Amino acid sequence: QMLKERGLTVHERHIMPDELEGFEQCWLTGSAAEVTPVGEIGDWNFEVGQLTCDISDAYEKLVRQPH
Repeated sequence: QMLKERGLTVHERHIMPDELEGFEQCWLTGSAAEVTPVGEIGDWNFEVGQLTCDISDAYEKLVRQPH
């Protein structure tokens, strides 16, 4: 939802290894992982860029805000 609110298209699906070559940034999400930047998978390296940092920070604020 956070990405959609920023005007970004979200596709939730399995990713095949041959698709990694075209990635600029990569992160994992989940209840335990929250938003975890990925710098490398096999032979592919990814930038921990501004979008990754922004999403990680926004998620952190969302889940840590007082209820």
